[in-house]
Amino acid sequence: MGTSMPFYRPLTPADLKQIDQTGRRILEQVGVRIYDSTFLNTLKEAGAQVDHDDQRVRFESNWLDNVLNNAPSSFVLHSRDGRNDLHLGKGEVYFGNGGRVFRILDLATGGYRLTRLMDVAHTATLVNHLDNIRFYLISCQAHDIKPVNYHLLDFYYALNHTTKHVMGGCTDLHGAEQMWKLASIIAGGEDRLREKPFVSVITNPISPLTTEANTLNILRFCAERGIPVTCAPAPIAGATSPASLAGTLSQMHAEALAGVALVQVFVPGAKVLYGAVPTIMDLRRMEFTMGSVEMAMMNASAVQLAKLYNLPIYSSAGVTEAKRPDIQAGFEKTVSSLMVAMTGADYIHMAAGMLDSANSISYEQYVIDNEIIGMIHRILSGIKVNEDTTAFDVIKQVGPGGNFVTEDHTIEHMMDEFFYPNLGVRCNFDIWEEKGRPDMLSRAKTLVRDILEEGKEGLLDHDVISEVRKAFPGSRLI
Repeated sequence: MGTSMPFYRPLTPADLKQIDQTGRRILEQVGVRIYDSTFLNTLKEAGAQVDHDDQRVRFESNWLDNVLNNAPSSFVLHSRDGRNDLHLGKGEVYFGNGGRVFRILDLATGGYRLTRLMDVAHTATLVNHLDNIRFYLISCQAHDIKPVNYHLLDFYYALNHTTKHVMGGCTDLHGAEQMWKLASIIAGGEDRLREKPFVSVITNPISPLTTEANTLNILRFCAERGIPVTCAPAPIAGATSPASLAGTLSQMHAEALAGVALVQVFVPGAKVLYGAVPTIMDLRRMEFTMGSVEMAMMNASAVQLAKLYNLPIYSSAGVTEAKRPDIQAGFEKTVSSLMVAMTGADYIHMAAGMLDSANSISYEQYVIDNEIIGMIHRILSGIKVNEDTTAFDVIKQVGPGGNFVTEDHTIEHMMDEFFYPNLGVRCNFDIWEEKGRPDMLSRAKTLVRDILEEGKEGLLDHDVISEVRKAFPGSRLI
């Protein structure tokens, strides 16, 4: 991030302190419910206050601080080729897509359909080619495969079509085991995967203040094997959290800190992100909304809360209620992505490809969002001010009445000073008419077609594919 601009801070220092203190009071006095006696015993042995009768764990303040101090303030989410490593906790802002939706807008037909395994491959291919989308989150539910091999296949198709970091949610421990075994083979062994994990896992507690044993099993399994994780609460203001934004933030903060603490109890020093997916209800009609400005404000606030503890954050932005790539999608996505990015979020998911309150995706929206994110990165980089860029010498040389087009100074800076859109229309009216009146959506369709045609072959080595097939016989890997 640049230094020539003020960054967005939705919470004042006093606000931040009050929300943090309220979140800690929630953990200490209300606690988190865990429906599993084994994990309750584990937490009791680690020093947490456990009440087996109502299955609650309470986090005494000093104990909480001691546990949280084990969490790393920075770590790397690796890419397979090293070209898109994500250095979390270092002041960089990374955007990625969102995942696990059930529908796709097929602009070839103009309608929606259920998502299939090929959509995982196609969206991974798009992300692999789009420079501003820096990581891939398993994009959708594949309706054409059996549940027993669900996570094996979607991680396989993702890893076969992008070398960028891949994150996915696992619904059960079996799925996490499949993911880890697959990734170990691709990495060339368990030790190599532990050294440079190019996969990570997202889990979610249940708001308000509940965590299932299934979630904890996945977190512990991944932490023990060096796989980065997040336990990201998704409270809905007015439904599963208070209607007040500050109240939702207080509850979310408690849930997020609990997730980090639980991982550190399992494996001190394990790589874990503070998770945040706070949203709201439109209480006039009881509609779940993710494109609201309030969601953006809360996610930006969550960045401030995570940074109080020097924790990298998994945050959310770039979501819309719009059902198609239209004006509503454009302004809702841009406002939230810019707001959250300007607070310095490390890892912003949902920012590419999503429509319909994060229930649907669109290939064309991926490439449009890549352009939006590119503009945001240009804003974040700020204006570089030094002796060369203030340009006194070239201004003196050109003098009154001249022009700068052919000057060496112009050539030297033409690529690093400006953002050049791929989809935006930048031509005069007559040329636009001659080209058939293109717009951003028509250009997006063309770019999608070109990328998918270029990337239709998988990326994994044939020897690796053979080894994976032997490890998972009958699993429909191709």
